[in-house]
Formats: sequence, structure tokens, C-alpha cells
Amino acid sequence: MKRLVLCSYYFPPIGGAGAQRPTKFARYLPEVGYRATVLTGPGGVTDRWAPADETLGRELPDDLDVHRVRGPEPVSGIWWSRAERWLPLKSPWERWWQRGVVAEAESFAEVEAIWTIMAPYTSAEPSLKLSCLLGRPWIADLGDPWALDEMMIYPSRVHLARERARMKRTLSTAAAIVMSTPEAARRVREFMPDFRGPIVAVGNGYDAADFGGPAPLVRNDGKLRIVHTGSLHTQLGLWQRKNATLRRVIGGPVAEVDILTRSHVYLLQAIDRLTSANPSLAERIEFHLAGVLSAADIEYARRSPVTRLHGYLDHAESVALLRSADLLFLPMQNLPPGRRAGLVPGKAYEYLASGQPILAAVPEGDARDLVAAAGASYVVAPDDVEGMKAALESALDGNLADKGRRDEGVVQEFEYRRLVRRVVDVVESVSGSR
Repeated sequence: MKRLVLCSYYFPPIGGAGAQRPTKFARYLPEVGYRATVLTGPGGVTDRWAPADETLGRELPDDLDVHRVRGPEPVSGIWWSRAERWLPLKSPWERWWQRGVVAEAESFAEVEAIWTIMAPYTSAEPSLKLSCLLGRPWIADLGDPWALDEMMIYPSRVHLARERARMKRTLSTAAAIVMSTPEAARRVREFMPDFRGPIVAVGNGYDAADFGGPAPLVRNDGKLRIVHTGSLHTQLGLWQRKNATLRRVIGGPVAEVDILTRSHVYLLQAIDRLTSANPSLAERIEFHLAGVLSAADIEYARRSPVTRLHGYLDHAESVALLRSADLLFLPMQNLPPGRRAGLVPGKAYEYLASGQPILAAVPEGDARDLVAAAGASYVVAPDDVEGMKAALESALDGNLADKGRRDEGVVQEFEYRRLVRRVVDVVESVSGSR
């Protein structure tokens, strides 16, 4: 069986969205003739983006070869963190991670390639060193489009230009670049027209095995259960609006974007309008939020009597909750007309796999195209409060069945077993290069 180095900081026992992709790759690669040698971090919980999930590791092969960079992980103080943001400095954490990745890989046996899931993006530099050390090509699996990502806000346009130069310089050493959406791949091709390797889209996805258990019990409580799983961006959205004038002067955002819509704020406004006009409906709506929430997320949620806060759930519990929903809420950032979003939230694929109707408050882009093609969804603009209110009224009137059935052919393209085959296609297209 061939070997592939799978380098990813996020990996069990860390959970959350960042750990799903490497976990599923490591699980299913042996089915297509490859065994992963995983190179990852110590597995400690460091922040809200790296929650603990002990259950996720149970999916992995017992004989999986896992190499962990030795801890403890350096933590920068508040003043050093600010200096790192403004000055061209490598943080202690970056130096620790980059040295550790190379040190752990010195004893690796023959491999076909190095597949690096680039969260964080600083993984590019040690991946090049691994490539030189092992004499094998490295593949940059970016997911989101780094310094081309509209969700990114840099301190100034100078910092943005510097990061784009770093992105181009480091990615030019890869044998292939993998993005999570066609739009993201298009942006990178346009940004790096001289790159000679393949630039392809291999999306995130869902694991059919996660949805193979018994169907949720049919509820007869007469309530409309709305569910959102994963992260919200209330705090960043509020900060962005507060500093909008300054940002227009000094630059820094990749694009004109409204991040606050990637939260529950607008849906709560729609629910408030609905229940203000008909107070009895407040007894018929439940809005469930599962995930690691910020203080701002919690504050806004608690303003409404219909919210139910679950905190972080392990992956199995999260899937069970979304399968119990009558309506799944998928919010995204808002963009100017004519600009397509460069990402699809990871939760979208599990929402689609559940078969439950979706209320997608999304801009133009791959996410909107995907949800519309799969069917069984209400699709509105991210800030369309009246559109969300109309969707809720329709759902409360029992019209969810009118949205039609999900197109399984569209959904199954994103099952992880299929995605792993695409991974192998990319690896084999470059494995002869050095």
C-alpha cells in the first residue's frame, strides 16, 4: 500500500470543522490503496476553533501512523500578539510549528507526496522543507483562498499586499494547489497565472456513515425546530461595522463584505417581526444553536425567548441535532451584487446529507448554486429579513413538504469516499515530480 504524508494541525482529539477533513481522509484513504502518515499538533485545546472531541478519533484506523509535534505550544501575550499583527514578525507559535513539523518528519519512510491541509497557512514553509527532505512533491490544500478570501481583514492595504506576496511565493513551490470550491480555484488561477501545476477544487463533504443510524423520532409537539450548528461571526461582524470608516481609509479587507450576516442576528430579527405581529407564534418556534459561541453570539441569542443554546456538541451529537430539525439555518457573509463568495461553509454538506429543508441566507456563489441544485431549500439574500420571515411563515403553515425532495445525485458528489478518490487523482498526477 502506498503512503501519503497528511500534514494537518487540526486532528483528533481536536474536533470542530477544521478536524473533519483530515479525519475523513485518514479514515478512507486505505480503501483506495493509500495509507496516511499523519503529521499533526499535540492535540491540546487552545482556542474556540480547536474544541476537544474525543469521539472523532474513534473513526480512525487502529494502526494509523500519527506523529505529533511536541508541546507545549507557545502562547503570545497581548502586546506580542499586536506586534505580530502589525509587524513582519514570526510568532513563537509559528517558529515552534515549523521547526516541529520538519523534526518529526526526518524519520519518515518512502512516501508518494506530502498533502498539507493549510490551516494555518504558515504550514507552507515547512511543507517545502519536507518536500526537499523527502524528495517528494507537496500539495497545498488551502480550503479557503488565503489572502483572496473576502472574510479576511488585514490591518492595512500594505499588510494585505504583503500577505498576497507571501501567498504567491510559498504556493509557487507546491506541485498542486487544492481549493474547496470552484470559485476559490478560479481566483487562485487568476492570481497565479504562471503556476504550472494543477489548481483544482476538492470540496469539503459529509460521511454517509454519520447518517446511517436510525432516523430521528417523529416529534408531535407542534413546534418548528430551527437548528444551526457550528460557528457564528457576530463579534467580528460588529467589530467590522464599528471600524468601517477607518477600514475604508487604511484598507485591509480583501473585498467589500458584511460579516455580520454570517450570524444569527438577521434570523432573530425575522423571528421578532413574526412574533410581534402574532405573539402566539413564539410558542411554536425553537431556534437551537450548537457550537462554541462568543460572548456576542450568546448576548444576541439570549435576547430572544425562542433560542436554545447547546454549547459545543461532539460530532455525533451535532449530527443527531441537525437530523432532528424541521429547518436548518445556513447564514453567510453578504457581498456586493455580481461578486461571488469564495467558500462554502463545511456545515452545508452535512445539512444537505440530512435531507432536512434548509433556510439558506447566502450570497451569489458556489454555496447558493449548490443548495439551489440540491433542492428542498429556501434561498434568500444574507440580509433579507423579510425573505427569512416569509420562509418561516411558509414553514409554520406546514409547507415544508412543498420544497420538494433533495436531489441525492447532487449531494452524493460530496460524500467523503468520493472526495478521497479525487485526492488520489491529484496525488498521482504529481507523484512523479520531485
